[in-house]
Amino acid sequence: MRTIFEEPQGRSEGILPSLDVPEEGASRLLGEGLLRSVPARIPELSEPTLARHYARLARANYGVDDGMYPLGSCTMKYNPKIDEDLARLPGFTGLHPLADPELAQGALRLIYELSRLLAGIAGLPAVSLQPAAGAHGELTGMFIIKRHFEERGEGERRRILLPDSAHGTNPASAATAGFSVTEIPSDGEGMVDLAALKDALDHTVAGIMLTVPNTLGIFEERIIEITELVHRSGGLCY
Repeated sequence: MRTIFEEPQGRSEGILPSLDVPEEGASRLLGEGLLRSVPARIPELSEPTLARHYARLARANYGVDDGMYPLGSCTMKYNPKIDEDLARLPGFTGLHPLADPELAQGALRLIYELSRLLAGIAGLPAVSLQPAAGAHGELTGMFIIKRHFEERGEGERRRILLPDSAHGTNPASAATAGFSVTEIPSDGEGMVDLAALKDALDHTVAGIMLTVPNTLGIFEERIIEITELVHRSGGLCY
């Protein structure tokens, strides 16, 4: 698999028409200080070669329509095509983010009703739909956990536990929220090592970030035991 810069090189161009304006040198127009000392490494390819190169790369892509893909947030999971069609309705795609609320009542109503439905399903008093993506949602969750313990007077809880299989945005989100990160090793089956988890739990642990299935695509079979251990220690689970 070659990059575009590795494709066979060689000038390939049509016949350019004669200039109808005076020709000026680049050094005179731009000055010597703005000129490159060596030519730019720009591929010189014919249009068919260019089109075939990117078509070949496209055929090599692998995504949720092709098979199991455990990485990433819900935006990278399989979404029903009818939902994709609805999300592309002009009323959504054409709505400016800074539009007056009077002009966005339809979208605001949908957001409100969805938040109430999610709150009812989760048994929570409120739900925020402000986070724009998976990592943004992680950061929001970390800030909520942080405020939870601050209001309980447990400011010493400043550690977040993370399995060593965690996606890189997990430790980044925890650290950005002001937590220190403790890595929990995986066992031989690619799941959280329960003995290591028990050893890491104490009064400084704010919670654990855990994906099910994990980043390796493995379902945490002991997820209930994991959450019970963290809860008994006074921590929360994300």
